[in-house]
Amino acid sequence: MTKHIILWTLKDELSAEEKVAVKAAIKEGLEGLAGKIPGLVDIHVQTDCLPSSNADLMLDSTFTDEAALQGYAVHPAHVAVADGKVRPYTKLRSCLDFTV
Repeated sequence: MTKHIILWTLKDELSAEEKVAVKAAIKEGLEGLAGKIPGLVDIHVQTDCLPSSNADLMLDSTFTDEAALQGYAVHPAHVAVADGKVRPYTKLRSCLDFTV
């Protein structure tokens, strides 16, 4: 199994209300990929963070193997969510991929 963890920080110019809406859209878009991408075992987006956090949301996903993760990265459904709901609103992305 391969884990794919992403932390995002949203752009500063977004209002508090916009950030709530953006986080909900990212969660809906990414979690909506479940069952649509070969090798994607589990996908969850955490949007409720404690005040001590220095990121705004987290993607926690699991793949059958590294090849499935590589396929996910270029899969049209994932690219559509990333380009439409994530990248326009985020200023910082940190990624950690590892084998479990």
